[in-house]
Amino acid sequence: MHQTSARGAAGCPALEDAAGLDLFDTGFVRDPYPLLGHLRRAAPVHYDSATGLWLISRYADVRQILLDPATYRPDNAQQAVAALSVPTLRTLARAGFKLPPALANNSSSTHTGLRRVVTRFFNSARVAAATPLIDATARQILTRMQDRYVPGADCDLAADYARPLPCMVMLQLLGIADMPASTLLAWSDASLELFYGWPSPERQAHLVDLVCDFYRWLTSQVTDAAPSHSLIGALRSHRMPSGEPVDPATVVAVCFFAFIAGQSTTGQLISTVLRHALADADVWERSASDESFASAWVEEVLRREPPVTTWRRVTAREVELSEVRLPAGSQLLLMLMGTGSDPEIFDQPDRMDPYRANIRHHLSFGAGRHRCLGASLARTEAAVALRVAARLLPDATLTKGADPQMLGLLSFRAPTRVLVRHN
Repeated sequence: MHQTSARGAAGCPALEDAAGLDLFDTGFVRDPYPLLGHLRRAAPVHYDSATGLWLISRYADVRQILLDPATYRPDNAQQAVAALSVPTLRTLARAGFKLPPALANNSSSTHTGLRRVVTRFFNSARVAAATPLIDATARQILTRMQDRYVPGADCDLAADYARPLPCMVMLQLLGIADMPASTLLAWSDASLELFYGWPSPERQAHLVDLVCDFYRWLTSQVTDAAPSHSLIGALRSHRMPSGEPVDPATVVAVCFFAFIAGQSTTGQLISTVLRHALADADVWERSASDESFASAWVEEVLRREPPVTTWRRVTAREVELSEVRLPAGSQLLLMLMGTGSDPEIFDQPDRMDPYRANIRHHLSFGAGRHRCLGASLARTEAAVALRVAARLLPDATLTKGADPQMLGLLSFRAPTRVLVRHN
């Protein structure tokens, strides 16, 4: 057992290769697997001095943490990773921006009730009923792309298809009218980068204006009359354990999380699914005709390359993980992406195998009381998106030589473009 302090890695297993670890480095973002594998083997509990986070990389440790929210609290899940500049903080204050405990960052007794309200909009029955809508929306988007999908020209399936699809579907499912998908996507991008990226003060000045626009819009939606069948209306009717109605700030916090998580990460998943499928002609062809295969392919991508790569927790008391003792208040970063390649759990983890027996044992949606409540919708949207694209664009191929640009935030990773050409 190793005695450690929260400020350093004294006593941690040696990890010479991670001395210069940069979680935002382009090389790591493009190919994180070698370092994630090295972390699992050499230092499954590793202190990253740049972020002040303890990197937890073994499947067993991460699962233990996720299933014990009393010991490993989610209170830090939505805190900004980088220090926000004074002008940025002032802009947030002027907008009245605050995110009280609601869903992902809530360890209190109010979490269960709030989660139950949101889950009604993403449960399996509702997702099944929405499948025709997802299919029709996918076809509509691809049909509009036909004038650009011509020999010799590139089409970006990430920007033009994968990202707007779940956003358009979610707006309809949540009863949000008169909101362009492009606006919500811009707000979501800015929010993720500001709180999960490492933006410069100059970049923060741009991002924070968009974040505050989003927050002010949500606040106006919450304070105005909302239909009872909408998410906002359902939240406003909710009663806390005390019997009191939920306060407006908490409703806004729930919606801030749900409106981003309900579409942004799914768009990232679809982009990754499409890129991998297009790289293998047999996978692309089979996805067009075999629904079960398309769903299995999505599941294997979730295991190997999920859009949510990490998540945070903070210890409520002193704990021991993989023979490393951490004091109360230690900030943890759960390496979700790395757990999907843990050879203790998955045989030949670097091989894409949609028929592996334990394909759903991954932790990409989390586990326990904070497990992703939109998992069913994300799986369905990704499978439908793959199937429809493979059917309507059967001769599509990845553009040769295109730079595989990647979104590389602390907890989110995906191709920012998937360029294809008419073959």
